[in-house]
Amino acid sequence: MAGLLASLLLLVLQTLAAPPEFVPVSNPGLTDPLWANGTAAVVGPSLAPPPGTSQRMPHSIIIGVRKGGTRALLEMLDIHPSVAAAATEVHFFDWDENYARGFDWYRGLMPYSYPYQITVEKTPGYFTSPLAPERIRAMNASIKLLLILRDPAERVVSDYTQVYFNRLEARKPVRPIEDLLVRGGALNTRYKAIQRSLYHLHMRNWLRHFPLEQIHLVDGDTLVRDPLPELRRVERFLELPPRIAASNFYFNQTKGFYCIRSDGRERCLHESKGRPHPPVNGTVLRQLRAYFRPHNRSFYKMVGRSFHWQ
Repeated sequence: MAGLLASLLLLVLQTLAAPPEFVPVSNPGLTDPLWANGTAAVVGPSLAPPPGTSQRMPHSIIIGVRKGGTRALLEMLDIHPSVAAAATEVHFFDWDENYARGFDWYRGLMPYSYPYQITVEKTPGYFTSPLAPERIRAMNASIKLLLILRDPAERVVSDYTQVYFNRLEARKPVRPIEDLLVRGGALNTRYKAIQRSLYHLHMRNWLRHFPLEQIHLVDGDTLVRDPLPELRRVERFLELPPRIAASNFYFNQTKGFYCIRSDGRERCLHESKGRPHPPVNGTVLRQLRAYFRPHNRSFYKMVGRSFHWQ
C-alpha cells in the first residue's frame, strides 16, 4: 500500500513539474502561416503571437498578373528581413463574398509582423478585376502596388498549361490548346486566357484610381533569368534597405530556374510552377503573337516603357 501511494505521489509531482507544451500558432484562415521570419512562430499555451507583433493591413500588394510570376516574386521578396508575406492568395478585393466580410476579416488573414516590417499580399486576380482598383484605393490611396508581367503569348500558354494539369489531376477531359485558341479558322479572342493578356485594357482601369508612380512594373521574363536586378528595383520602390543578395539564389539545373537560399535553407517553388509547356502549332502561335502586337504597343505607350515582347 505504501509503495502504491509513493508511486501516485511521484506521478503527481512529475505532472506538476512538466513544462507546458509549445505549439505553433495557427493564423485563422491560413493553412501555412508565415511569420515575421518566414517560419511558424512557436509560443506557449496561451497561443499568443510573438511579442511586439501585430496583424496589419498590407503596405504593398502584388496585383498580378496571373501566370506572370507572382508567386516567385513574393517568395523572393520574403527573403528580405523587413518583409512579412501573406501565405495564401486572399482574393479580398476581387471576390464579392470576401469583400463583404469587411476589413477586419481581411486584416485577420495578414501575417503577424514587427513594426519595422512591411506586409505584402499577392492575389493575381486583382489585375483583371473591374472592382479591385477602386476597392484597394478605398482602403489606402497611397499603397504601393507591384505588377509582374511576362510576354502575353507565353502567358496564355502558361495559363492553359495550369488548367491542363489541373484537369488531368482531377481526371477530367482535356482539349488541345489549338481547340481553344482557334474557332472557325480565326483566333478566338474571347478565350479568357487571351483576355487576361490584354494588359493595356486592365491597366487603364488601374490608372483611373492610382497614378503610374504607385504601380511598379516587374519584368517577369527577366526575373526568371536573372532575379537580382529586378528585386533591387523592387527594394528601391518599396523603400527597403538593400538586403537581398546574389547569394540568395542558385540555379537548379533539374528544374531549369532559380531557387532560393535563405536562413540556412534552400527551397524551390512548388512543382506546379515552371511546368513545361505543351507544344503549340507554329501557325497558331504566330497568329497569337500578331494579335498581341498592337495591344502591346498600346501598353508600352501607356506605361512609358517597352518590354520587347515578340
